[in-house]
Amino acid sequence: MSSSLTWLDHDSAARDRSLRILALFREKESRDELGIGGLRDAIADQLFPGTSTIQTRLRYMLVVPWIYQDLEQRRVPANTFEAQARKAELAIVKPLLENQEMGVFGAQAGSDLKRLPSSVYWAGLGEWGIRRYPGSQSDYYRAIDLLYECRVRSRQRDDDDTEAGPSPQSWHPRLPSPPADFPATLTLNLTQEEASFLRDCIVQRCEGSLLAWLALNGREDTTPEPWLHHQVEDFPASARELLKHASLLTDVVEGAARLYNLMLAELRDDEGLAAGHRNDLIEWQRRRDINDVRNWSLPELWEKTVGHGHAITHQTRRFVEAWIERVRVMNSNVADDAEGRRLIREREQNLKGPRSRFMNRGALAQWGGSSGVGRLVYRWPTARRFLGDLLPALGGG
Repeated sequence: MSSSLTWLDHDSAARDRSLRILALFREKESRDELGIGGLRDAIADQLFPGTSTIQTRLRYMLVVPWIYQDLEQRRVPANTFEAQARKAELAIVKPLLENQEMGVFGAQAGSDLKRLPSSVYWAGLGEWGIRRYPGSQSDYYRAIDLLYECRVRSRQRDDDDTEAGPSPQSWHPRLPSPPADFPATLTLNLTQEEASFLRDCIVQRCEGSLLAWLALNGREDTTPEPWLHHQVEDFPASARELLKHASLLTDVVEGAARLYNLMLAELRDDEGLAAGHRNDLIEWQRRRDINDVRNWSLPELWEKTVGHGHAITHQTRRFVEAWIERVRVMNSNVADDAEGRRLIREREQNLKGPRSRFMNRGALAQWGGSSGVGRLVYRWPTARRFLGDLLPALGGG
């Protein structure tokens, strides 16, 4: 079943907001063709903790716990818990589509949906402190009978006035209650109480992040890149410094990706495609700020990214540093710089091995003509969608 937008003509405010959401959903994080995903994610986790590129709407951070709480209250046993949870998650698709919500998991796949909201939001629920069970989803399913038993024993100790440890909790004790008719008429719009709870979770558990600052102080902004936000001068100094590194990395990686595509187009003897990629590379060179790249402190970049939860290998550091050095010294002819081309070719071959498009004709034939050229934005589209749900419900935005 597909959703319809015909109703939007009757409400201009709703129409504008929904069209903005649709535009945001078209954005995708760049494919990691040159192996800088660990570096990208180390930055994204610090700016927007608990987010991922495939999350859609913020209220799923409450909808998932509501579904699981209901199953726990009914003491669904471990041997059927996962199946019952899947059934319950699929059951919310229909009311959401009937309310013409945007960003609904399962809107197209229906019962064939592979990635349920719970799996997409599980890590974020833990990061924000909403999920109190510390393990994985599969661990949780296996442990649910034990959790039931522990809660019974805890209540018995309380009744006997004996000293008791904390009751085992799966979810935040102040989680807002679901709507009275949940999930019959479910929407993805937050109430003020729900928004306040989520804001408090973000601020308390993600202290120091740009997401936490924006949850408290942000106003609506539709810019495609976070360093272009209209409040950037008001951001905390630590966030501005990290964004400076992020924007410079985005610029230099874009150049590497565009050269990579030009080289593949030439290898495939596609003159028209090669000409297009060459023009894109010239345009990239025109847009970049070479003085900022030359003044970029790479020791500071590594200090802010290495050891922040993602593997950034020695080989990745060597490639990034070598490519930045080429960007600093290349003048007018980036497209034909022999050393730059060697760096790109060797990096891709080291990453892909026998599936390298430079060596494997089958892999080259499967190349779509443009790969990995989207600019890195460090999950900003997800954070922006979340803020677009949160701030209006708080009375801001």
